[in-house]
Amino acid sequence: MRPLYPLILFALFTLAACGGEEREPAVIDDRIGGAEEPAPEAQPEDAVPVVEEVITGLNTPWEVVFAPDGRVFITERPGRILVVESGAVRAEPYAELDVDEVGEGGQLGLALDPAFGENGYLYTYYTAPDGEGGLVNRISRLVDEGGSATEDRVLLEAPAYSIHNGGRVAFGPDGKLYATLGDVGEEGLAQERDTLAGKIVRLNPDGSVPEDNPFPGSHVYNEGHRNPQGLAWHPETGELYAPEHGPTGHDELNWIRPGENYGWPEVAGAGGEPEYRDPVIESGAETWAPSGAAFATGGPFANNLFFTGLRGSALYRVALSADDPSRVEEFEPLLEGEHGRLRTVVEGPDGALYVLTSNTDGRGDPREGDDRLLRVTFEDE
Repeated sequence: MRPLYPLILFALFTLAACGGEEREPAVIDDRIGGAEEPAPEAQPEDAVPVVEEVITGLNTPWEVVFAPDGRVFITERPGRILVVESGAVRAEPYAELDVDEVGEGGQLGLALDPAFGENGYLYTYYTAPDGEGGLVNRISRLVDEGGSATEDRVLLEAPAYSIHNGGRVAFGPDGKLYATLGDVGEEGLAQERDTLAGKIVRLNPDGSVPEDNPFPGSHVYNEGHRNPQGLAWHPETGELYAPEHGPTGHDELNWIRPGENYGWPEVAGAGGEPEYRDPVIESGAETWAPSGAAFATGGPFANNLFFTGLRGSALYRVALSADDPSRVEEFEPLLEGEHGRLRTVVEGPDGALYVLTSNTDGRGDPREGDDRLLRVTFEDE
């Protein structure tokens, strides 16, 4: 059974997110991802985050992606994909899709094809009306034509609801497309392999099932997830990690292994049960509400994993063991409470971390200029 509270609250969240004056996004720092002189190399023990505002006035942003040609794409949950080019946010959206921004749904993740420069393909995850009064989550391929994108084909459809839609899509180092799907408010679905709810899935770029997927003929890569919203591969080992929302507390960072079961709803957090894989770290009674994740490839925290916290309003840093992918050696929250809810973190071409806030999503406390894209670097204290 789905919980009843989202049916009461999702309309309030949506109204709050959509209320107020229309905002025009503005670039206030046009060095987005540029190849500028890097900051002096700080040592880990002395490194402190330096934050610069890059774009203001975004409407419930969810994902930011850097293209090899210098463009920057930003998704907004009402159904728009914005493009930043020549130092400005273009007035016309790069793409507009027919989404249903209900509760936690709408226009969510975005990923570029590894051969984007040649084929112009992008892959997006969004929540849409199913034509029968319900909702569906779609993974869809777009194609870049004449500086804008149109929907080319739907690759996969999955259950949707007003909560727990997952939503991240990303290409792994193996050239396969991965996506995180939540349990859509029905806990038991995470343990049912004949549904995609509560799973991480793995696709060929054309939407077909890879022959080496752990369950023959199935897109399912692993199961037992509540609401994972991030995907990040270690830059040296290629190991995959995914942050995941727990019920109340017990948020998780999981080391993702093919074919394994992560326990939800039988286990929340580290249960120590042999049939389920425990997270590498969990929040206990604290709530992070983790979302996006990315590894730093250089600087004082090279090979450290960063993930964002919505309820935690922080950027979390995780140093993993070089010898054991399941062991955490250091963990610390950064920027706590300074910028409100944080949705997404990615590493830009310049080596900086770029972070999207999520204060206009109906659950935050918007400040003047929200939502924003932030640029985070580390310098000596």
